[in-house]
Amino acid sequence: MKFSHLHVHTQFSLLDGAASIQNLYKKAIKDGMPALAISDHGNMFGAFEFVAEAYKHKGEDGKPLVKPVVGCEFYITETRHQKTFTKDQKDKRQHQILLAKNETGYKNLIKLTSLGFTEGMYGKYPRIDKELILKYHEGLIATTCCLGASVPQAILRKGEDEGENEFKWWLNVFQDDYYVELQRHGMAEQDKVNEVLVKLARKYNVKVIASNDSHYVEQDDFNAHDILLCINTGEKITTPALRDFVDDDVHVKDKRFAFPNDQFYFKTTQEMTKVFGDLPEAIDNTNEIVDKVELLNLTRDILLPNFPIEKRFQIHTKDETIGKFTVTAESQNQWEYLKHITYEGAAQRYHELTDEIKERIEFELFTIKTMGFAGYFLIVSDFIKAGRDKGVFIGPGRGSAAGSVVAYCIGITNIDPIKYNLLFERFLNPDRKSMPDIDTDFDDEGRQKVIDYVVEKYGKNQVAQIITYGTMAAKMSIKDVARVMDLPLPESNALAKLVPDRPGIELKRVLHAPLKQRDGEKSLEEKDGLGSDDLENVKKLREIYNQLQTPAAKVLHEAERLEGSVRNTGIHAAGIIIAPKDLMELIPVAVAKDSPLWVTQIEGNDIESAGVIKMDFLGLKTLTIIKNALALIKLNHGVEINIDEIPLDDKKTFELYQHGSTIGTFQFESAGMQKYLRELKPDKFGDLIAMNALYRPGPIAYIPNYIDRKHGREAITYDLPEMAEYLEETYGITVYQEQVMLLAQKLAGFSKGDADVLRKAMGKKQKTVLDKMKGQFIAGAKEKLLPEEKLEKIWTDWEAFAQYAFNKSHSTCYAYVAYQTAYLKAHYPSEYMAAVLNNAGSIEKITFFMEECKRMGLKVLGPDINESLKGFAVNKKGEIRFGLGGLKGVGEAAVESIIEERNKKGSFTNAFDFIKRINQRTVNKKTLESLAYAGGFDCFADLHRAQYFFIPEGESINGLEKIIKYGQIISSQNTNMSNTLFGDLPVTMEIPPPRLPECPAWPLIVQLDHEKEVTGMFLSGHPLDNYRFEIKHYGVTTIADFNEFKESITMQPNPGRQFRLVGLVADAQHRIAKSGNKYGNFVLEDYSGKTEFPLFSEDYLRLSPILQQGSTVLITGFLKQRYNRDDFDFKVTSVTLAETMKRNMTRQVSIETHPQSVSKELVTFFEKNIRNYPGKATLKITLTEPRNKLKISLVSMNSGFEMNDEMIQFLEKRPELDVQVTTS
Repeated sequence: MKFSHLHVHTQFSLLDGAASIQNLYKKAIKDGMPALAISDHGNMFGAFEFVAEAYKHKGEDGKPLVKPVVGCEFYITETRHQKTFTKDQKDKRQHQILLAKNETGYKNLIKLTSLGFTEGMYGKYPRIDKELILKYHEGLIATTCCLGASVPQAILRKGEDEGENEFKWWLNVFQDDYYVELQRHGMAEQDKVNEVLVKLARKYNVKVIASNDSHYVEQDDFNAHDILLCINTGEKITTPALRDFVDDDVHVKDKRFAFPNDQFYFKTTQEMTKVFGDLPEAIDNTNEIVDKVELLNLTRDILLPNFPIEKRFQIHTKDETIGKFTVTAESQNQWEYLKHITYEGAAQRYHELTDEIKERIEFELFTIKTMGFAGYFLIVSDFIKAGRDKGVFIGPGRGSAAGSVVAYCIGITNIDPIKYNLLFERFLNPDRKSMPDIDTDFDDEGRQKVIDYVVEKYGKNQVAQIITYGTMAAKMSIKDVARVMDLPLPESNALAKLVPDRPGIELKRVLHAPLKQRDGEKSLEEKDGLGSDDLENVKKLREIYNQLQTPAAKVLHEAERLEGSVRNTGIHAAGIIIAPKDLMELIPVAVAKDSPLWVTQIEGNDIESAGVIKMDFLGLKTLTIIKNALALIKLNHGVEINIDEIPLDDKKTFELYQHGSTIGTFQFESAGMQKYLRELKPDKFGDLIAMNALYRPGPIAYIPNYIDRKHGREAITYDLPEMAEYLEETYGITVYQEQVMLLAQKLAGFSKGDADVLRKAMGKKQKTVLDKMKGQFIAGAKEKLLPEEKLEKIWTDWEAFAQYAFNKSHSTCYAYVAYQTAYLKAHYPSEYMAAVLNNAGSIEKITFFMEECKRMGLKVLGPDINESLKGFAVNKKGEIRFGLGGLKGVGEAAVESIIEERNKKGSFTNAFDFIKRINQRTVNKKTLESLAYAGGFDCFADLHRAQYFFIPEGESINGLEKIIKYGQIISSQNTNMSNTLFGDLPVTMEIPPPRLPECPAWPLIVQLDHEKEVTGMFLSGHPLDNYRFEIKHYGVTTIADFNEFKESITMQPNPGRQFRLVGLVADAQHRIAKSGNKYGNFVLEDYSGKTEFPLFSEDYLRLSPILQQGSTVLITGFLKQRYNRDDFDFKVTSVTLAETMKRNMTRQVSIETHPQSVSKELVTFFEKNIRNYPGKATLKITLTEPRNKLKISLVSMNSGFEMNDEMIQFLEKRPELDVQVTTS
């Protein structure tokens, strides 16, 4: 007897279902089930993937082996509109399974789930009600569902009679499509309900079906599922489980939500038949439902939104067939308008419309018309134009769309594709039927303005954002499971750290795949690109995994099972869909807390297959930086720059690239890229396009050849002279996909469409297509009398390289944006770097860019009440000032109020002038404290920071409070005077400001602590700034890393290792024990954090003299376990002043560089420095020529030197020198 599961939860029943769709089908196919249903809680998140997966497993008749049945287990409430409840009157929800019988039923499912979110959402529950059921029940099959459904609940809570009344309501609505669903999980309540349900079935002649409320695939997944529930509810697995049948929002003190037992899994037909041995018809009747259900295919053709055009362009009334395409009358009319605005734009873009340009425009327009995509171009052009009109900064284009002259003429892109040899067929090709994909970059703030315009134009019910599903990736899975299983946080972090940092790496592979190539296929070394350090960590992780009974091993085993589970939903960062009609008529939608728009229930990869068009509206931070920089330039210099009209041959900009000074610019700022730029010395825009394309895994190997050919160190050769036309710009190296396409056309007579098919086949390694096209290429080229042996070589080279070749259109667009940032950095360094700092995001990034400012000779100063703006800005001297808006405790209103007053009446002369002029309701005490701590009042030279917080003996208020009080008296006097009869007379009574008594200035460490408290960083410079070189090169561990090691010491492979710590002694407490012995507690602090350690007896007497508060020291030591204790102390072995490190510890300085970096200046400096600072350290210079793998080392033999500040400064200014220090 056949059986099908019709009540199944997948992992899209978020953190409640643990079954992957693939594993469900695998088991259903193996078991020979005719069908399989999806019935997730309240949503259809998995429906599209569920049906698509069914079609991946077809029988000989071309139909799915297992019929997909799309359904949903809805939450039903009294009225979906009620959103307010009390302790006594709670939101009572019941469950209800509905399955789509046909297309009508599927559409009604979409309506119901969508309305559950848009109208019935309460907490995390999308709810519907009986009103909606009555309206949208056609084409749906209903069952009595589970214990949480309305009929079983009525039986349990109100008795059989009420249960029967409820049963009759559902029967009356669904009639022959209503079934009694029986579940047997070994629960007393279920047995009681089942007894009544069977009675009702017989009384009303309703058929009985068996189901199993499946939430996971195998019975032994029970524990992993239990952990998943704990992740959902934030509980620990050790909390006693409430194993009654309740919803996950029912809270019982000291209990956690859990499933009653381990029976809620995807049972086989044999297991189900055994459970229902006394009711075999319950098994068989599932086949009746399966037979009723029509086979659904959810893939749809894309429908474009309607784009209205003027009447004069509406000249077509009939559809037209062009080749294999049928073009609707509406699309033809849109094309007429597109043609009109294309030629209008072409007249503005090009001084002269040559025959070449006209031919290209006509070719593109014909392709767009044939494929019916005119409307798409009009929609994109329209919202981009609207964005520009609203002052939004829009990128020059991205991706292959930049290859379109039509897109260029109508303002979608800003790069001339003819000038840069960019190809339209790379973007649209009639032989490759797919939607055009025009992604657009906007500045971060402007992006929302454009989305608002689109919503206003097409309607809120036709525009939505795209959902994303956050899955439990390898590290997240370990951390989630560890928290639930109560593994200490340091151990959890240490476990997660052992998983290599590689995007998309799978825990299952980390634990089981071959390590190295020699160990087997698809090894971690080959497929995931893991190096030796990563592989050592993998070995350690596997050791822990195999220690079966340890807590850490148990965490890994459960994390492996749960990896890939859907953890939560999010919103696609860029994707927007625009539909031709109400979205609820096409796809299921949901809502999200962080979006005013609807959100699709189908994710981005599948959305176009569902029949709606997706467009990417990307927020590009670089455009925001450019926008901010231009505003600051206008403010400071009165210059208005049109960034799209800057010259592309600017000498200063290329000098910046040649020096590799690209930190803070777009695309070219990595250390590796800087190194290559210094070697390349780019002097034309084409070099930047090429470098942007080459600097990625694979083609990066060709960069040395490109550099050598540019500088004449390597001959430029072509396999055939005919190839020079397209390879000349890249010195004979094939860099772009477009070059392959153009050469295939020129050498072998390929059509534009065939050339694009070849490009795609090479990129995706489609062997059958390539074998066929190779014959076409050889034959076509031989017709042109080209030598066959050369053709074979060309084809082989293409096959090897074309998979790496890059899209030139995208590379050109982004090289253009990169050039704009470099231009601004070269010409207006202060304003540009201020804009970069404003958009840096994290404190670490701000600190990093402040270092770059220092390297550039730009001062970055703390906040100043007379110079600072809201964000980083530039003063009249060209110095960058920290923004007032970056201080904790200083609100936006306060900042605006201060700047407004300053702009109106000029700078503040002193603290009392400031307090008199500002509004204390807006600028409150907390704001004033933050400003004082950060140094915002340092411009008032008569007071130092400590005076604002000093309370003299015998007084109760500090200096700042006196200033505030003075301001309040002045404000009160002004108010009183304005309310008198003589309010317009001049005030004669001048109240003198209070005098703030002298007090000692704060020590630097105190000042720095306060700065960090309100700004997150040390603005006045840190004592460790002088030791950055030593911290980087002398084997020093940061205190943050040291603390992490200490916390997870039991997980460390070498717990007794030596540490070197460099830091400031922030606190030194010297004590005497009762025994009379001296001891001390010391706090050491660096940029990353603090650590505390004690010193006793002899260690204290020997080391404490150096450990004075405010000293900067080097401490060496190791972690030693306390006697009979589990915890560890830091055993200090030596303490020295940090300033002695370079002198006493340097044994050898090794410098590796390319021979071309060796200059007369470099040799002279080393010669002079060794002579001026004689010592015992050796200097080793290694010249490396990586292309030919040549290497030579030169070592100072007779005369050593002593490491010194001059040498450090010289090395730090030359990033082309790779420095390593060997220490004693």
